[in-house]
Amino acid sequence: MTQHPDIARQVPPDVRSLCHSLREAGWRAWIVGGCTRDMLLGREVHDWDLATDARPEDVTRVFRRVIPTGIQHGTVTVMLRGQGYEVTTLRGDGTYTDGRHPDQVTFVNDLEEDLARRDFTVNAIAFDPLDDSLTDPFGGCRDLEARLIRAVGKPENRFQEDGLRILRAARFAATLGFDLDPETTRAMADCSSRLLCVSGERVRDELLKTLGASEPSRGLRIMQTTGAFARVLPEILPMVGCEQNHYHAYDVWEHTVRTVDACRPDPILRLAMLLHDVGKPAVRALSDKTGDYTFYHHEEEGAQMSEGMGERLRLSNEQRQRVVHLVRHHLIPYESSWSESAVRRWVQRVGADHVTDVLEMARADAQGKGVDVSGTLEGLEHLRQRVEEQRAQGMALSVRDLAVNGRDLIGEVGLVPGPVIGRVLDHLLDLVTEDPAHNERERLLEAARSFVQAAETTVRAGPENQSD
Repeated sequence: MTQHPDIARQVPPDVRSLCHSLREAGWRAWIVGGCTRDMLLGREVHDWDLATDARPEDVTRVFRRVIPTGIQHGTVTVMLRGQGYEVTTLRGDGTYTDGRHPDQVTFVNDLEEDLARRDFTVNAIAFDPLDDSLTDPFGGCRDLEARLIRAVGKPENRFQEDGLRILRAARFAATLGFDLDPETTRAMADCSSRLLCVSGERVRDELLKTLGASEPSRGLRIMQTTGAFARVLPEILPMVGCEQNHYHAYDVWEHTVRTVDACRPDPILRLAMLLHDVGKPAVRALSDKTGDYTFYHHEEEGAQMSEGMGERLRLSNEQRQRVVHLVRHHLIPYESSWSESAVRRWVQRVGADHVTDVLEMARADAQGKGVDVSGTLEGLEHLRQRVEEQRAQGMALSVRDLAVNGRDLIGEVGLVPGPVIGRVLDHLLDLVTEDPAHNERERLLEAARSFVQAAETTVRAGPENQSD
């Protein structure tokens, strides 16, 4: 146990007060886990977790408002001035048959026994803010200084207890910028099958946290080399070693992790970036003309694959649809010769709400190629500027932007509610896309009447009266 008054100043008054109240009642409390780790690293702490030798019922008697959030595992949430603080009784865990929960939770009085069940040494440090003292039985402070992620005790035991810890190790490496202890790395690979016991929701949360890191590639590479991806996202594996054409300096996998790093830190956008070329290995072909590889329609193949992967990861419908859409539209075949209407059609095809994301993906995609892409980047910037100009001019991006709506077509053109309304509005949008000047109420109503009249004439003529 060592004195550490320098981190005591980071502890909020309410946390200190909570510990003091338990001390007055005859118990002790310590700040534990990521809180202590982040204080030692000088990082901001958002959620404060405490361990105590008091039992849950004792904590409930000490404080006025206590919520039994995880009382079966010894955890309650103490509410102080509207803020919740998780307080967990010291415990020693037994075996983990299901690869996540201990078969039996045993409350203990020894702090070091509680710290021994934690995942990594940097998370197995406790701080008593009343005594300004650290308890670090497994060398967590030393590993923080060495910037090292190392499992507590025997690594195989930690990963057999909970397979998710394999992804957590990769995530901490990415978010903290740390390396992995070699013995811990070997155990992660040996125990990777334990990830099959982990739910899609838990895998999703760890993956998205990794993708939100400042250097996500550090964690992604660990997930690939330790076999984690082979267990949770095996579609990733064919990208490794999949050689590309002369437009790329790297294989599909190396290119991909570089693009993820280059992309802005939006986890769902970066997930789309991780999957943007996942369809390439399946469609790769060797051109007879050039002797180089082609990847025709890999964006469509990747979109279909992303749909299934998103379902397995239990993404929300909105998240999954966003990823699939971005993978499908990540290629931008822009040429400076595009007409203004071509720019508008591209925006409509991609979706106005997705333009910024698609342009961001295209920029990161180019930067991850490892070759000179200055011309590509200039072209993307030119397209962005042209889109902004069109937006400033009030271009119609969807039927919602038209000067008429379905009610107008029913009241003014005499249409009946049904699919025909959508077909007419789509036709009007095509007209406005070609020439924004058409987006006036009377011009659109007249165009709608002409379209309907032409359609009715065609129907009346019938196929038997039409020329070959």
